[in-house]
Amino acid sequence: MLFTLSRWIFAILIISLSSYSLLTQNVELMPYLMLLVGASLLMTGVDELQKDRKGFWGYVSIMVSLFAFYVSIQGFL
Repeated sequence: MLFTLSRWIFAILIISLSSYSLLTQNVELMPYLMLLVGASLLMTGVDELQKDRKGFWGYVSIMVSLFAFYVSIQGFL
């Protein structure tokens, strides 16, 4: 339940930030957007692993979220 609510909140934030960035041509928000995408993917991966779906996509989501966190940190620097 908590992961579902959090994923919806992160999805709304991601859509809002990306729409604002697209409409205003402002790319300074991209590190924040990547941070939110990474958090959303991390929650998706953890949720997949907790549901005993120990397949490929839970691990892929976690690995992609780590890469998104890395890109976000590089954007902040």
